[in-house]
Amino acid sequence: MDLKLLEELCLANGVSGDEEQVRKILFSAVAPYADHIQTDAMGNLLVFKKGKRSPKRKLMLSAHMDEVGFIVIDITSDGMLKVEQVGGMDRRVICGKAVTVGASGVKGVFGIKPVHLSSHEEKEKIPSMEKMYVDIGAESKEQALRFVNVGDYAVFDTPFLCREGRVFAKALDDRAGCLVLIEMLKQQLAYDMHFSFLVQEEVGLRGAAAAAYTVEPYASIVVESTTAADTAGVDPSRQVCRLGEGAVVSFMDKRTIYDKDYYKLALRCGQHAGVKVQLKQAVAGGNDAGVIHCSRGGVRTVAVSLPCRYIHSGTSIITEEDLEAVYQTVFLTAEKIAGDEVV
Repeated sequence: MDLKLLEELCLANGVSGDEEQVRKILFSAVAPYADHIQTDAMGNLLVFKKGKRSPKRKLMLSAHMDEVGFIVIDITSDGMLKVEQVGGMDRRVICGKAVTVGASGVKGVFGIKPVHLSSHEEKEKIPSMEKMYVDIGAESKEQALRFVNVGDYAVFDTPFLCREGRVFAKALDDRAGCLVLIEMLKQQLAYDMHFSFLVQEEVGLRGAAAAAYTVEPYASIVVESTTAADTAGVDPSRQVCRLGEGAVVSFMDKRTIYDKDYYKLALRCGQHAGVKVQLKQAVAGGNDAGVIHCSRGGVRTVAVSLPCRYIHSGTSIITEEDLEAVYQTVFLTAEKIAGDEVV
């Protein structure tokens, strides 16, 4: 797996609705291997690659390019930025985090009322977004406006680190999924396939709705990252999935009941590829499958996900072994579905 490309993708800033940096990297990465590339009105990158033969079942593979972040909604008279979330985040992980804001790339930090000035009640509560601000070091609104405007995006300012088979970065949800699709595009495919790099997943699966309507597939494989809760204090029965245990196959989440034959197929394909696979042990969350599977007359859909700790935060963790397992599982599952070899 091309970890240098993954680093480039993760360090790029692409909050939902502002994915241009990421899309440019993706375009450059896929152009040498694609037979046709289209950017639609939403900003989705729709890629077609011819295989050795025509598929028996038209297949679309998808991963989303956007990440969670923030948008500036006001600048106070003393130069502080008021922001709102773009995508779902746990507010407990926001305070004190460094961010990059706007096209200028100015650095800032999330602040709240100092602890020594807070009441006991305030110390025990999670601050609302109204109580937080981003401090870029400006002394006034006029000074802040030299660097930032209302409507600018802010994103976690996080380095990319690989250590002993583990990757620490922002936006692994779902730049890692994008990398899996790129690695597939580099290969000689058994069948023609469609690859969709989607926008605005984090704010309601919006890009996926448009892409599925355009591509009109019979079947879809959604390549995602999903919550690994194998952390301190979490009962094993509630850990959802675990780092190091391989690709995660879902049978149901809050938006989708997955095609029963396809999810069983994905499990078998991972095993046949000689990699680890695990079931997602929770009916929670959702991904682009939620709109893809009910597009037009319906799309048979399966999700293969990468276990990811601390998802939707400033720094997430994955393993290289799991990333390889997702790639191998998706590659073989795609060939079987396109060839209509489900049984």
